[in-house]
Amino acid sequence: METVTHNLVAVIIQILCFNFLIFPWNLIFTIIFAFISHIIVDGIAVITYHTPDVQKGDKFWIIWHYIIYAVSLFSIIIFIIPYWLSMLFANIMDLWDWFTLRPIQKKIRNKNPESKWGDKYYFHRIVDWVRKKLFFWLPKRVYKRSGVLIEIFLICALSISLLFLEASIFIT
Repeated sequence: METVTHNLVAVIIQILCFNFLIFPWNLIFTIIFAFISHIIVDGIAVITYHTPDVQKGDKFWIIWHYIIYAVSLFSIIIFIIPYWLSMLFANIMDLWDWFTLRPIQKKIRNKNPESKWGDKYYFHRIVDWVRKKLFFWLPKRVYKRSGVLIEIFLICALSISLLFLEASIFIT
């Protein structure tokens, strides 16, 4: 799924942990549940339009990604101050795999195309295992444009949940 989805789930997790647990358990469980949420959210990502490769020639793909990146950035700006802890741990898998490990691996593979260096260090291998074991029954909509409707629905449902949880964008 996209960053905005991970962020919204993370905010809900932090609100619930901070409402129902005392220090230091609220921090510990926020970190644990936010990390696990990434695995679950990415595990069900097969029901959304989430191509594993860039579709440079597809205007729909490009427009959708401009929109989703803008909404993701907006969610970071809005929620970063009070909910940075949960957002960090809900996105740490992507930060490691996409922004740290892949660039390093790309440089290594430029010199040695046969290199398998880094393959075993990807966090998303956990997601793949969970998807195969728990979410194998979900319909595969990764390349179906209508999958954006599912992600839009999820984003709206999570946003409405935040209203009911009385999420504050201010430190209280």
